[in-house]
Amino acid sequence: MQSKMTAIIPVRAGSTRLKNKNIAPFAGTTLLEYKINQLKKVPEVDAILVSSDSDMMLDLARSAGVLTHKRAPEYCDEKSKTFGEVVAHICSYCEGENILWATCTSPLVTPKLYSEAIAVYYRDVPAKGDSLASFEMIKRFLWDEKGPVNYELGIKHVPSQQLPPLYIVTDGILIAPRRKMIEWNYFHGRNPVRFIMDKRSSIDIDDGLDLLCARAWLHAEEDETDIYPFSKGRI
Repeated sequence: MQSKMTAIIPVRAGSTRLKNKNIAPFAGTTLLEYKINQLKKVPEVDAILVSSDSDMMLDLARSAGVLTHKRAPEYCDEKSKTFGEVVAHICSYCEGENILWATCTSPLVTPKLYSEAIAVYYRDVPAKGDSLASFEMIKRFLWDEKGPVNYELGIKHVPSQQLPPLYIVTDGILIAPRRKMIEWNYFHGRNPVRFIMDKRSSIDIDDGLDLLCARAWLHAEEDETDIYPFSKGRI
């Protein structure tokens, strides 16, 4: 029998780059409510908890029929407590053997993707890792302050398709045992099973441009022939 899975949606009132981004309008509702509705469609999730310092966001969560956790200001100002302390604090409040950390700023992570990731977590983590985290694989020409880091200039230059893959942690899906999140002061361990998502599903809203992209991609089909209709002479 699989152990209980609690989904946590962490939100706070303060946002430096996009004001009130957690309740920004999205798909006829707000990002927070949209994420709650997505998680309600994931049969493997037993409970949903919204953790926030904002009474308005907590009221939205209660109206949606999910659990709430009122965080003290020091766990939301990004100064008084470290990020790790915030993770441990929230996980210490809730119940459930496993935690799905689900940010509402990743609105294109679908219920189907959550279900697939949870299945991979239960199947692979006991033998292959300590947690599960979503990643986007990239093949781009990258530099640091010293120059290229994953390719060579000149005659040894290769097409991007031949570059070694690199990975971005998307923060869209993060799953681990609740007690381990508390122990680690983090939402995944040092050996996470990598759940690879595409560029569309991996979008994380950090600023206004990200929000516009997410809205534009919301109804875009994953089939590239629908995204690029000219590819089959439809324009």
